[in-house]
Amino acid sequence: MDNISPKVQNMIAQYQELTQRIQTFATQRYALEVQSKELERAIQELEKSKDDAVIYRSAGNLLIQNKDKAALVTELKEQKETIDVRSTSFERQEKQLRERHTSLQQQISQELGGTPGTDSQDAG
Repeated sequence: MDNISPKVQNMIAQYQELTQRIQTFATQRYALEVQSKELERAIQELEKSKDDAVIYRSAGNLLIQNKDKAALVTELKEQKETIDVRSTSFERQEKQLRERHTSLQQQISQELGGTPGTDSQDAG
């Protein structure tokens, strides 16, 4: 990297940082999507159960009986909605990072004399 200008070295460092941030956002978004699907399954099962069914909820290492099915369904739906909003926000931020990532990749290629949009220089 001695023959690369400080400007390009800085761009490459930014590119690598963006790559890591994108991976982090993708991982966090995936975890939120998994939580959302788990909540959706729990809600479906609760809604299928009889009103007088014995229901337990997890509280750390404990299972505690819950006597108010409707309130629990409402609470789980609210949790799911919050998670879905966060997931959408992560997705939007991840998209912006990917756009910046692509732009930076093109700039680096241009600075190194490559053709924009090609992968002639793998900085990641």
